[in-house]
Amino acid sequence: MSHQPTKSSAWRHLARRRELWWQFTVRAVEMKHRGSYLGVIWALLNPLMMLALYGVVFGVFFKNRFNVLPDETGTDFALGVFLGLILFHVIAETLSAAPVIVTSNPNLVKKVVFPLEILPLSQLGAFWFNALVSLVLLLAGILVVGRGLTWEGVLWLPIILLPHALLSAGLALLLSALGVFFRDITQVVTFGSQIVLYASAVFYATTLVPPSVWSILRWNPILHTIRLARDALLWNRPIELDNLGYTYLTGAFVFTIGWIFFRKVQSAFADVL
Repeated sequence: MSHQPTKSSAWRHLARRRELWWQFTVRAVEMKHRGSYLGVIWALLNPLMMLALYGVVFGVFFKNRFNVLPDETGTDFALGVFLGLILFHVIAETLSAAPVIVTSNPNLVKKVVFPLEILPLSQLGAFWFNALVSLVLLLAGILVVGRGLTWEGVLWLPIILLPHALLSAGLALLLSALGVFFRDITQVVTFGSQIVLYASAVFYATTLVPPSVWSILRWNPILHTIRLARDALLWNRPIELDNLGYTYLTGAFVFTIGWIFFRKVQSAFADVL
């Protein structure tokens, strides 16, 4: 029987397989754009079109504002929406793809020596590749049409994104394992991603949320990650360390649960498939 890594050895287990993870991540990126004329260039065009669409609709037509900066413009709002969408889409794509990632690779599942956790994590790596491309475009946009960047804000960004990466990895592992046993979960998480969108303050200011609703939304770590990233990059406000700590706690918790559950049930995947 192969050795089952404990929670404490999870990172060492993944580190030993980093080359395989990288190969499958590159393959996932290539597969997403295979057959298209522009290929990986779509990783640049899609976020640009998304920025233009939401900037015009919400910033120009509806004149929405986050009401954080005293002289906030439509451009400030569009950049804030774009940043929120980048972070939300990592979670949304994970919710959409994870439940079927194991079931769509039965040939690998039946290979005893293949580390199955590579499947959801490599797909997640492709999602983060697209997110990082979008973040580079966002930084360029802030420099060109926004209020400029500070080194402090840029340095805070990876610290803010780390728990978001842990959260998305935990969800990928958990949902990919559940998807093997409960095929209907795909329909549930599709609706769930819409709830996450509207519960994460992507398009609106949290100051507009009624206290009764905020008492629920305040527990959403994605909302806090988006707010923290906006504070660092767009609004030059001090980082709320208590909220940052909360995102680390929830990210680490979800990753741990996802990792343990995946490793616990993966031996039954081949029997189900």
